Amino acid sequence: MASEDLSPGLGDHAQHAASFDVGATSHPGRVRQVNEDSYFVAPAAGIFAVADGMGGHEAGALASSTVVQSLETIGNAVSAADLLARLEDRILRANMALHEIASQRGKIVGSTVAILLTFEDHFACVWSGDSRIYRIRDGTISQLSRDHTEVRDLVERGLLTPEEAKTWPRKNVITRAIGVRSEPELELEHGTLIPGDVFVICSDGLTGHVEDREILAALDRGPSQEVSEALVALTLERGATDNVTVVVVRYVSAAPARAAATSSDTVVIRGTRQGSAAPAETLQ
Repeated sequence: MASEDLSPGLGDHAQHAASFDVGATSHPGRVRQVNEDSYFVAPAAGIFAVADGMGGHEAGALASSTVVQSLETIGNAVSAADLLARLEDRILRANMALHEIASQRGKIVGSTVAILLTFEDHFACVWSGDSRIYRIRDGTISQLSRDHTEVRDLVERGLLTPEEAKTWPRKNVITRAIGVRSEPELELEHGTLIPGDVFVICSDGLTGHVEDREILAALDRGPSQEVSEALVALTLERGATDNVTVVVVRYVSAAPARAAATSSDTVVIRGTRQGSAAPAETLQ
């Protein structure tokens, strides 16, 4: 996807629409043949997401694409609350579909998801699993999401140090994902957008090889598309043992309201999953 400066309309009731510079890149990596990551970018609707499937090959690809296809139906909300409600409904639908597939196949079929929602100058981060959302503001990078992993829980309980966690044999065991239980478990953070904010949404294929400080340094590459490509390239240089997907969203400014978005206002990009969620396959 070429980098674009998008000024989306968020519906007739929006007083301000946000302008974004967006980039996205996905790659199966150096080891896996199938890319089980999917991503969705719809600036006009204020939705940016990465999903990392599990269940092995076709099942993982099916899981992440099921989540993304559900997100595609959200449309343009009339308020921040409406956008969040629509999201919750679509996640419930995706969870039900994946849970039924898993029951038929007799094994776990699920997907992580990390979603950035924006409406006017508000944002919300919603996630399940170990795909991450970072925000870079005033030269500082912060992880807004919290990994739903066994090792993260052990570190927070003081049973492991951060250094020990890097080599912990069960570090890839996740504790939440869409489709693995009858009801999805999501976590949410929200706040206010400030011009210049940059969000990086990624699968764990990136963070398994690239440090937070290196993600921050990559912003010097320029437009969001170049940043996403540089981060994936760095991962590939280091072996890329998993699929890797990176979505970069730079908030440019608020813009005057426009009429409800048409099809030309919305950019939809869906990754063709080719092989990612090895860690998620160990969820119990």
